[in-house]
Amino acid sequence: MNKNSNNPLHGITLEQLLTELVTYYGFAELSSLIDINCFKNDPSIKSSLTFLRRTPWARTKVENLYISYRKEIDAIQ
Repeated sequence: MNKNSNNPLHGITLEQLLTELVTYYGFAELSSLIDINCFKNDPSIKSSLTFLRRTPWARTKVENLYISYRKEIDAIQ
C-alpha cells in the first residue's frame, strides 16, 4: 500500500489548495478563519504563496482548513 494513499493533500499543490480556498471563502473570510496578515493586507495568491512557503505554522493552518473544507464538500456531494 502506498504511504500517501491516506494523505488528503497528496497530489495537490499549495497553489491549487489556496486558489480553491480563496474561490470558496474569499480573502476576507479566510482572514477571519486564519489570522495571518497575508490574507488581510493587500491579499493576493502570489503574496500568500510566498508567505506560506516560508512559514510552516501558517501553511499547516491553511492545509488543515483545506482538509476540513474538502470533508465538508465531499459530505454534501
